[in-house]
This record gives sequence, structure tokens and C-alpha cells, in this order.
Amino acid sequence: MDFIYMKEKIVLEQKQNHFKMQERIIIQKTHNIRIMRETCSHYWRGKKHNLLIGERTAEDIKIRIGSCFPQAQAETMDVRGRNLVTGLPKTVTVSSEETEEALREPTLQIVEAVHSVLEKTPPELAADVADRGIVLTGGGSLLRGLEELIEDRTGINTMTADEPMTCVAIGTGKFVVVFSRKT
Repeated sequence: MDFIYMKEKIVLEQKQNHFKMQERIIIQKTHNIRIMRETCSHYWRGKKHNLLIGERTAEDIKIRIGSCFPQAQAETMDVRGRNLVTGLPKTVTVSSEETEEALREPTLQIVEAVHSVLEKTPPELAADVADRGIVLTGGGSLLRGLEELIEDRTGINTMTADEPMTCVAIGTGKFVVVFSRKT
């Protein structure tokens, strides 16, 4: 997730404060997405299946069946890798419940980052966030259950943007156009 955009009209006088909060979130989220990949990879290697998988396979698991909150129906996927005991190729079936367990630590770090930002948010902006909710953007926002997890832990309505992969770039472009007209 590139950052969490809290629906708010950006007033030019407050822009410095607002951008500092966003910068902090961007760094945290980029860090956590990398950790998610590594966590999946380490989880299958050590804790569960003694299976060595590559970064691309870990990413594929996360995209296809990855979850960070209990789902109504579990999904499974066959994963191929190398058995660490025998050194031979091995296929195992992985479930979405296992991905929830594997991703627990990095997703809780995301929730902690959200809490941290909300604690430092000015009261007027915090009131707007409470009324309008949190909008998730970027690739990490596509992880199943992330909305529910953040909403469950914060009590604030959380949703994913319509075009999470591109909305930040489009919005930034629009802001630059408006900002350049005013200066």
C-alpha cells in the first residue's frame, strides 16, 4: 500500500503538515509490503512445510489466496518449491488461513502505523477521518481482509479506492495542476 489517503480537502495553509504525515505513511507501507513478501517466503520455509520458495512464488500466493482477516470460505493453492530436507522438488497445498497466519506480523505493523498516524492527526482532520473513513490505495490495499482488519482494530470505516493502483498518481497530477494555478 503506497499510503493511506484520509479523505480531506487539502487547504493550502495546512499542506505542509498534511504532506509530512503522508510521507511517514508512504515509508511505512513500502517497508511493510517488502516484509510481507519476505514473511511468506520464510513462513513456508521454516514454520510449516520445509519448503523453499522464491520471491515471485510468495508474491503469487499473496495475490491469489493471501488474506489477513478471517474469510467466509477458505481458498487453497498448490505451491511448488524445493524440499529443504531432501533437496528435491515438492508440491504442497497452501490455504488462505495459512497466509493469514504468515502475514499476521506485517499486517499488524500496518495497523500500528495507522494508529500512530491517527494519534498525531490534528483534531479537525481526525473528525473528518472519523466521519468519512480511511481509503486504502496501492497494491497492498488489494490484500483480502485488509479493510476489515483496519476497521476492526480502529473502529473507523475503511474502504479501498476504486482504482487503487493509479488513483494516487492521478490525484497528485490534479493537485499539481491546481497548485500551479494558485502560485
